[in-house]
Amino acid sequence: MTRIDTPENPLLSEWNTPDSVPPFDHISPEHFRDAYARALAEHEAEIAAIAADPAPPTFANTIAAMERSGRALTRVGNIFHVLVGAHSNDALLEIERDIAPQIARHFNAIHTNAALFRRVDALAHAADMPGLSAEQKRVLERYHISFRRAGAGLDAAAKKRLAEIIERLAALGTAFSQNVLAEEQAFVLSLHGQSELIGLPGFMREAMKAEAKERGLDGYALTLSRSSVESFLQFSERRDLREKAFRAFIMRGDNGGPTDNKAIIAEMVRLRAERARLLGFADFAHYRLDDAMAKTPDAVRGLLDTVWTRARQKALADRDDLQALIQESGGNFKLAPWDWRYYAEKLRQRRCEIDEAAVKPYLSLERVIEAAFYTAGRLFGLTFRPLRDIPVWHPDVRVWEVRGRDDAPVGLFFGDYFARPSKRSGAWMTSLRDQEKLVGEVRPHIVNVCNFAKAADGEPTLLSFDDAHTLFHEFGHALHGLLSNVTYPEIAGTNVATDFVELPSQLYEHWLEQPDLLRRFALHYRTGEPMPEALLQRLIAARNFNRGFATVEYVACAMVDLDFHSLSEPRDVDPAAFETDALGRIGMPDEIAMRHRPPHFAHIFAGGGYAAGYYSYMWSEVLDADAFEAFEKTGDVFDPATAKRLHDFIYAAGGSRDPAEAYKAFRGRLPSADALLRKRGFADAEKVTA
Repeated sequence: MTRIDTPENPLLSEWNTPDSVPPFDHISPEHFRDAYARALAEHEAEIAAIAADPAPPTFANTIAAMERSGRALTRVGNIFHVLVGAHSNDALLEIERDIAPQIARHFNAIHTNAALFRRVDALAHAADMPGLSAEQKRVLERYHISFRRAGAGLDAAAKKRLAEIIERLAALGTAFSQNVLAEEQAFVLSLHGQSELIGLPGFMREAMKAEAKERGLDGYALTLSRSSVESFLQFSERRDLREKAFRAFIMRGDNGGPTDNKAIIAEMVRLRAERARLLGFADFAHYRLDDAMAKTPDAVRGLLDTVWTRARQKALADRDDLQALIQESGGNFKLAPWDWRYYAEKLRQRRCEIDEAAVKPYLSLERVIEAAFYTAGRLFGLTFRPLRDIPVWHPDVRVWEVRGRDDAPVGLFFGDYFARPSKRSGAWMTSLRDQEKLVGEVRPHIVNVCNFAKAADGEPTLLSFDDAHTLFHEFGHALHGLLSNVTYPEIAGTNVATDFVELPSQLYEHWLEQPDLLRRFALHYRTGEPMPEALLQRLIAARNFNRGFATVEYVACAMVDLDFHSLSEPRDVDPAAFETDALGRIGMPDEIAMRHRPPHFAHIFAGGGYAAGYYSYMWSEVLDADAFEAFEKTGDVFDPATAKRLHDFIYAAGGSRDPAEAYKAFRGRLPSADALLRKRGFADAEKVTA
């Protein structure tokens, strides 16, 4: 492999840091252009040498050689994406706009390289390849599929057009993401005086006061962080302010002007459909799902339709109860979307005797992190030791060394938990370095990014139960990366089908709801007293409260996503009208908004990682509900034998098996949707096989 000697650029130099962590304190935005240019050139030379190799293709000189190539580019890209997502600035955003099309062009050129594809294709069709392991055969299969799906078999004209589409989509996805970030950064609802704070619990007031201080404002500040907005909608007694916050939140990317995303959506939908047709598919949904567990849009719609019917019925019943509560309390108005969470909280207090403000003091961020680590220890024998003096991209970032049962090092875990203006909204897992064994024992560096509202100095950050679920969810993804135990980067960690990748994360959430775990870690942040048993039992019993609402706001997104990408030849799509029509067809209640409206639906338009794939959370939930029942049936949610199968066939296996085969290896069979329907309280729904 060609090496570039650039000691002046820390991105491409040798790093004399603990476990070769990137030297963030020495990395500046100006380093990235040079690093990208050099790393791209290096990778191009490596690929050209593989394609021109006069020797007959073998796994070693073709597939393994490609797996060894592009190391500098991967390293630079991983660092850049962490920074641009979690701690960006204008210089990084400008580089992102410039580099995204270049990266798309670079990898498209590799996947449509005719000489390279001939070598991969010859290996894939070889009648007999003695000596290849099952993992190597899987890696070869994935390379062959990725080349075919990228258009390696197309003629020159089609390849040219496909390259133009891919490059344009990369630029559009970056613009979409940056527009949403710009609108989130620009908005702040500044509050002053008790009349504007009425109903807000003390912990929330303190967090908003700290936010205002960080922004140099007087009083209290509400930002568009989801956890902040949803808490405000839940507690604020000021209906006018709830409406203002709600409208700002749902209108991100839909306010006209230079940051409006509707034209971007229309062009992306059109280009994706054209891309699919060039590759021989009826539409983008068929193209996307052909390489997923679901396989077809019809299979996805079958699951979504069944869940939608039951969820909508439940949500409409709850809507009527909320409207009755408004009238009972003297209100003379129709329930609106900005009212739902406020009156749902009151209804929950009445039905379940649960007050979110009473629960939060027992869910400090520190205790929830401890609970996540404890669960990983019980299931997989992992231990977590905090590390100091590790280079990080922001002072709030924390680092832990992860070790296994035999005290062998597993990797490093980075936690970046607090919202800030330089961070994109949402929560995600990513990596600075993935596990592999091809070039020696490479241990992973895994990152969780969240957007919790940071408490005032000296005060602990308190989480809602939903926030705690988010932390467990992202940590489940982190474990998928940390526990990876494969040789080849192509199939390491979370490099699996999109509708399988959410299984490890969603499954991990189940342990948060276990009474014994809550008894151990749900401790009052001031007194250290455990959550009262009666409150704990009510919290567990209330887990399906408002589940109809939550399911409706999610499934509506999945359906609209699928509808956008089922258009075979979309021309002049009006995203606003399309959204209205799509929601009208399924009978979306007026009182509920989509969890992600199209103009800020980053999952499907900011790069497109979940385009025609947002259903994946529900598909994976079929798996995770069934998988957790495997533990429950043993009578021990930490059953060692079940945990070992989970480790071996799901968390550690990466993409070394077909997802369906991996699940069957763990569970002995594929699931039906029955467990999901029971989990969500829709057990009377008809059976659907996923």
